Amino acid sequence: MTEMMSMEVQAERPLGRALDRVDGIAKVSGRAMYAADYRPASDLAEGFIVEAPAAPGRIRRLDVSRAEDAEGVIAVLTSANVPEQRTYGAPEDAGRFTQSHAVLQGDRVRHVGQPVALIVARTLEQARHAASLVEVEIEVDAEGGIFDALAHEDLAFAPDSLDGADDADTQKGDLARELAGSDHRVGATYHTAMQHAAAMEPHVSVAEWDGDQLTVHMGIQIVASAVKAFATTLQIEPEQIRIVSPFTGGGFGSKLGIHSEAVLAALAARVCDRPVRVVQTRRSVFVNAPHRERHRQELELGATADGTLTAIRHDNLAGMARDYAFAEAPASPTRASYAAPAIHTSHRVVAADIPTVDSMRAPGEAIGTLTLETAIDEMAQACGMDPLEFRLRNMPDVDPVSGAPFGDHRLESCLREGAQRFGWDGCVAPGSRREGRLLIGRGLAAAIRPNMLVGAEAEITLSPDGRFHVRTDMTDIGTGSYTILTQIAADTLGVEPGQVVTELGDSAFPKSSGSGGSFGAASTGSAVQDAASNLLSALRDRCAALGLDGNGALAFTLDSVRLGERSLALADLVGPEGMTASGSIDPDDFDTGQAGYSYGAQFAEVAVDAVTGEIRVRRLLGVFDAGRILNPKTARSQLLGGMIFGIGAALMEEGVIDPRSGAVMARDLADYHIPVNRDVPALEVHMLGASSPFANPLGAKGIGELGICGAGPAIANAVHEATGVRPRAFPIHLDHLLPNLPPV
Repeated sequence: MTEMMSMEVQAERPLGRALDRVDGIAKVSGRAMYAADYRPASDLAEGFIVEAPAAPGRIRRLDVSRAEDAEGVIAVLTSANVPEQRTYGAPEDAGRFTQSHAVLQGDRVRHVGQPVALIVARTLEQARHAASLVEVEIEVDAEGGIFDALAHEDLAFAPDSLDGADDADTQKGDLARELAGSDHRVGATYHTAMQHAAAMEPHVSVAEWDGDQLTVHMGIQIVASAVKAFATTLQIEPEQIRIVSPFTGGGFGSKLGIHSEAVLAALAARVCDRPVRVVQTRRSVFVNAPHRERHRQELELGATADGTLTAIRHDNLAGMARDYAFAEAPASPTRASYAAPAIHTSHRVVAADIPTVDSMRAPGEAIGTLTLETAIDEMAQACGMDPLEFRLRNMPDVDPVSGAPFGDHRLESCLREGAQRFGWDGCVAPGSRREGRLLIGRGLAAAIRPNMLVGAEAEITLSPDGRFHVRTDMTDIGTGSYTILTQIAADTLGVEPGQVVTELGDSAFPKSSGSGGSFGAASTGSAVQDAASNLLSALRDRCAALGLDGNGALAFTLDSVRLGERSLALADLVGPEGMTASGSIDPDDFDTGQAGYSYGAQFAEVAVDAVTGEIRVRRLLGVFDAGRILNPKTARSQLLGGMIFGIGAALMEEGVIDPRSGAVMARDLADYHIPVNRDVPALEVHMLGASSPFANPLGAKGIGELGICGAGPAIANAVHEATGVRPRAFPIHLDHLLPNLPPV
């Protein structure tokens, strides 16, 4: 894979510099401490999950006697001997991240793969062997279960809340009237697949108790929510819990909250009176970690003869895991992308007997743009227009549904620059670009994601050795948090990044936003910037009190501070304990009533084999607006990863549940396909880099999930130009194309 990147400005100050990751050496040298690497002082025991073979129903027989007698086994946890926990899902108003995540509670089994026992042994091999000796029989409910939510639309209901949107439904304008008066109408039903995050690091927790104090080393995205979830589940006080997560090996939303292995580790450590590590196997992750559920999306568009949109309808149906309130919002981009007199959207869910459904990278927008942007292309074709010009014609002046003014709106800039850089030459008749038996197609799509700001806190201490120590419970899930926060602190303090030490991922530190929703860098970064400003003010006051007063910036070395021609020893300034200041960001301070989004435009070229139907992406180019770019190198990395994610969604990633039994069929990376090097072409990433001061003090907007949005539909639209086939289901299968391919 090769890639290219450009941006308008390369800053020399720490913030905006393409700084190498400050944690990079620790990672490549093996010194970065991931959860599974932690070794407690006392003997560590290993836990292995025994999963329910059928559901929904009740455990009729659970024989663990042979497992208990197996070599090396310390304990076998079941509902018969597990410590008391709050009922799963309680309290009802806690929210999914902080509700009880109780396990091994009673004999009820909600879904296939749910833990029914945990083997704790001296070694992992012993625990795994003993798990194979457990005999489990499930009495499945007589009425069976609901595994395919799309087949039970009669049970659908509107969710109380959506992930990434305020309301389940929106109704602007008279849809029926506008559609009836339209010169062109396009409508289609789309299906998007079940997807799994499949992060490099499986879900893992190491738990140990010291009296009534619980410490958990784990891979997690939001530390503060984990503390609350443990407190709720175990019915203890938050002050009794410490979460440590300095490095997390990927999350993509699946580690926003705690899951079964974390609670099991804590319970087992209590029962066995020793530290216990539970690492989900790759197969276990597919049923004991969250997934993105299948969606049916119905879109209907109306337009005038000149290509002006008059109506947009976007209705969604998906499954929701029973007793776990989460619903994705695929219509989120539909509400914000294009202007139309009538825009109606809805979301419905069906409670299903399936593993947890929760956020997966770019929840809503990833699969919403996948369908909306293919429908937009189809409407452009119906109007006889270049799809680029059609999009430009329908750019909104204000937020299309809410009517709020935009903080900024750079989608048109992304589209125009992307077209110029890609060499967009308009559309051609499907199948008319050929290279031998290869059918060549080009496509484009717009990308949009809401920009969010979340409350966060941080502190910075100037120590006598001249180092500035940044502390916040923010996590780094591979996105570059250590590097970005170091740069923000250094830039504000007026020092080089090497003089800043950033410490993350410990609940003993100030509460941050955590990593998720593409809000981490701007939210926690703003708190760090505030802490640095407050520290500078406090240091200037202390300097004045000690006789070092005047105008100009304070200049710090490792042993002194200078103001103009005079200096003062740091030891005299901060004392032996150093000097600390705190900072925070309150989203209400930036609630201007303006609508804020990150934008992008992606352009793809594909080759489709006219004999086999094989699809290969040959080019993928993206131009993105994410406000001020804090670090071009880490930003590029995030966008590249998102674009690759989009390739997977368009062509490969598909989880499958057996509709008869509820069993997840693709439970490893042999059957669940993700893009590999051969699937990824030359990628081009370009960033506008203009600041968005309305969004937050840094002027940055969310970038981590933006790269996914638009990649898939650009590929789908290119497939249509190559073959004449409009994809209606994703990922696109060979058999979707083969019956309709033009002759060689």
